[in-house]
Amino acid sequence: MGKEAKICLSLYKIIYSLFFVSILCVVRGVSFTNEIGVALEPPLALLAAVFCADTYVQEIISKRAEVERLYPVKNRTLSIMKRMMVQEGYLFLLAVAGYGMYCIIQKPLSLYGIQIVIKDELKMFLVYLAAIAVTLIFWGLLSHTLSCLFRNMWAGIGCSLILWITTNSTVGDRLLGKWNVFSYTFRNIEDNGDLNWICGKMICVCLILLMGVMLPEIIKKRG
Repeated sequence: MGKEAKICLSLYKIIYSLFFVSILCVVRGVSFTNEIGVALEPPLALLAAVFCADTYVQEIISKRAEVERLYPVKNRTLSIMKRMMVQEGYLFLLAVAGYGMYCIIQKPLSLYGIQIVIKDELKMFLVYLAAIAVTLIFWGLLSHTLSCLFRNMWAGIGCSLILWITTNSTVGDRLLGKWNVFSYTFRNIEDNGDLNWICGKMICVCLILLMGVMLPEIIKKRG
């Protein structure tokens, strides 16, 4: 796992991701704590798409894929999954840090009034963690799968960006509603009892499983 971490967590990726989240927490304003998740999810989704796009394509560019082909597809897929786990774990920790940075830098008010109800705030934070975990995995795996399919990192990022722009819009919200992959972002943030946004995350989970099944075949034919 340490070897995979060195390959996929290069210094420049760590620097630009930290810079991205830091700037976001400064320039994207929020007034209440329930707005933090809305402010973070779409940008972090885009970051995941860019961050994970070269997970395996870098092997093709560097010609190391010729050596990788000597190994069984199962071994190559396992290696990729390890890299994805490392990157997704890093991005998840970055998402946690981003939430904390918002609380420290912008000091948003509690949704529940002047008196901060710790239990409710903690519940809202845990919901954010669950939603952002699915979001990061979906967008990271999507860009990686498309990059492998087209054997080009920029094709993976470009296709992901088109989907991101479409779904992260009022048009996408109006057409897809609770089934939107950004259902958490477009939920009614003033009603914590509204759980319709879970439908969109279930769509993400189904697509994640589908891409997981397709990936070995893509690697076998395109790798």
